[in-house]
Amino acid sequence: MTTWIALLRAVNVGGTGKIAMSDLKAICEAAEFRNVRTYIASGNVVFESRHSEKAIQKTLQERLLAHAGKPIGVVVRSAEEMAGVLARNPFAERPGNHTVAIFLDAPPSSGALATVTGCVDEEMELGQREIYVSYGPNMGRSKLKIPAAKSGTARNMNTVAKLASMGSEAANK
Repeated sequence: MTTWIALLRAVNVGGTGKIAMSDLKAICEAAEFRNVRTYIASGNVVFESRHSEKAIQKTLQERLLAHAGKPIGVVVRSAEEMAGVLARNPFAERPGNHTVAIFLDAPPSSGALATVTGCVDEEMELGQREIYVSYGPNMGRSKLKIPAAKSGTARNMNTVAKLASMGSEAANK
């Protein structure tokens, strides 16, 4: 059985996409995922399943649509992949709450950062299926727009570290 981490897009952020984490846990358990645990109220869930990444993504998107009445994007990574995202963070020396990984369904194109607008003091690097962003001191006022990340979902590196830890703990049981 593989340990997976699902990240929901735009859930409980700025008043949009309200889903109680208890409901998310119940949705995952109804899908027959095992050892389901959520982390903070922004749509992070760790669980075990024998299904593939794509099958899990499809199942969660269908069940969340039925629950919420509107589409909710879902990105899925194995616990091993999440640990890799953390390990490859090119901004590891910077504060975890000012650095994010934007999770994508597919690898970003080599020119993905060429269309960025609003960049002031942010730095960006491409990952395998992520775009890493390190924000400067004006993070709260950032106007950064990354068109290649439009359908992705971001998590700060503190959250990535916690999810990687939760995934590792589950995988080692």
